Amino acid sequence: MNAIAPFPSPAVAAMPHNLEAEQALLGCLMFDNGAFERLSDRLRGSHFYEPFHQRLYESIEDHIRQGLLAEPTILMERFKQDPAFQEFGGLRYLADLVDRAPPAANAPDYARVVYDLALRRELIRIGGDIIREAPEPERPAIDQIEQAEQSLYSLAETGKPSSGFVSFAEALKGAVQMAGEAYQREGKLAGLATHLDDLDQKLGGLYPSDLLILAGRPSMGKTALATNIAFNIARNYRYEITPEGRKTVSGGVVAFYSLEMSAEQLAMRILADASGVSSDRLRKGEIDAADYGKVRDAAIEIGESPLFIDATGGLSISKLAARARRLKRAEHGLDVIIVDYLQLVTTGDSGGQKNRVQEISEITGGLKALAKELNVPIIALSQLSRQVEAREDKRPQLSDLRESGSIEQDADVVMFVYRESYYLGRTEPKEGTEEHLKWQEDMDRLRHQAEVVIGKQRHGPIGIVKLSFDEDTTRFGNLARDGRYSGYD
Repeated sequence: MNAIAPFPSPAVAAMPHNLEAEQALLGCLMFDNGAFERLSDRLRGSHFYEPFHQRLYESIEDHIRQGLLAEPTILMERFKQDPAFQEFGGLRYLADLVDRAPPAANAPDYARVVYDLALRRELIRIGGDIIREAPEPERPAIDQIEQAEQSLYSLAETGKPSSGFVSFAEALKGAVQMAGEAYQREGKLAGLATHLDDLDQKLGGLYPSDLLILAGRPSMGKTALATNIAFNIARNYRYEITPEGRKTVSGGVVAFYSLEMSAEQLAMRILADASGVSSDRLRKGEIDAADYGKVRDAAIEIGESPLFIDATGGLSISKLAARARRLKRAEHGLDVIIVDYLQLVTTGDSGGQKNRVQEISEITGGLKALAKELNVPIIALSQLSRQVEAREDKRPQLSDLRESGSIEQDADVVMFVYRESYYLGRTEPKEGTEEHLKWQEDMDRLRHQAEVVIGKQRHGPIGIVKLSFDEDTTRFGNLARDGRYSGYD
């Protein structure tokens, strides 16, 4: 097809483009509006190189989506005041596009050419940004790398066609496959096992693409529980090599974002759990040769566990996502993400135009989107408001979540850590009284118990799961007794 003049001068023709393909596509669409439905929904007006073609495509799209006819005479009304329209020849130019239009069946091919060239121009722009910013000493190189990686990833994501509708038969096939894998898996779990048996039984394991919120007041043990879960999953990691690459058989690769504690502090907790030596004694160096031997042996045993810790403070949701994607692409992959904790993640909005509720909404929405994108469960820890302390029954509930609206809405599961002994210990009566004897009995009974209150679960029931708790090693475990579950309204 011959080009239709006039067009931009050669001085601005350095970027990859194909004006003839743009003309052909626009001509196809005006000749047969039905061709629009055969185009990928990823094509936008901004993907055209010529600015007037951008506006023309958007006008065609707008007319068709409103159920109106998009042809030269009707479209002309929108461009009477457009200088470029007159420069191109007005109605004669639109008519020539239609007269020289190729068969409408070829429209998707021309659309692919237009879209591919738009991506190439964007690649050049990103490359130019990297070259321009790299010499700047004020901005750390690692930040520039992460920004470049984020830009490239975003560009790659725009290149993926929308999945759109899937048939019920296709969705059903996936559901049956998931059920079959659960049937064959040890423990009969549909999701990833935390190896806290009662919790696994209640949740069915950790499901891929789920966002789980683990909340609690300070000193309740939410970080300890998250650490226990991370260690249990990483310690039980097994895989097999398939033609598609490494496939997880049990356990998993864990990414732990520790925004409050250092990597060494987190490792100290895990070492106390694995060795059975009190973390407080480890920290103070109050151990003997036997204890040191246990610690050394435990360190050797767990040293190769695929648990990756990022202790960067004030991490933004975009950087968190970029680092998770990088780990997912690595040879070992990624099976679960833990974020400690939600309120310490930032949006990266230095302008401060958003209030805290809006920021939390953006963060939880970003975490949920990341869980779906990487097809892994994400456990995000969260603080609770002080209103818990004002109630007689201090067992947490959904309304206690800080900035709770978006957290409760975006989460697939909301869990609360609760230890009654923590509150009971602050009400010690005078020694030697009957009240003190009763208090001591209750403390002895509750000291090594904890509860996980499941306040929301999309896939199953809510309720209370009772766990054992060792204060010395901050370890949660399985509570060996009958009647493990109780109702929760």
